[in-house]
Amino acid sequence: GDIVLLAKPVTLTEGDRVTLTTDVPVATDGTSKPEKLLYAVSLPPVHGQIEHINYPSVPISSYRQLDVVAQKVSYVHDNSHGASKESLR
Repeated sequence: GDIVLLAKPVTLTEGDRVTLTTDVPVATDGTSKPEKLLYAVSLPPVHGQIEHINYPSVPISSYRQLDVVAQKVSYVHDNSHGASKESLR
């Protein structure tokens, strides 16, 4: 089936961390089991990293929708000076 992904922009300053919630992003694929959806980070962030909250400072390359619902995934800005807008893919 089709997959729909909705995302909202988040503004961070140097060193900030934002926990991914079902507001940013949320995905559905038309099945009755959205918690089984797997996100793969195909292009890592340039000015930070995606982390599981149980393993701070360790970048991850994938996570599940269930992790997002449980607020266990975050993006951490790396204190880059002059960092511009960035999107996660």
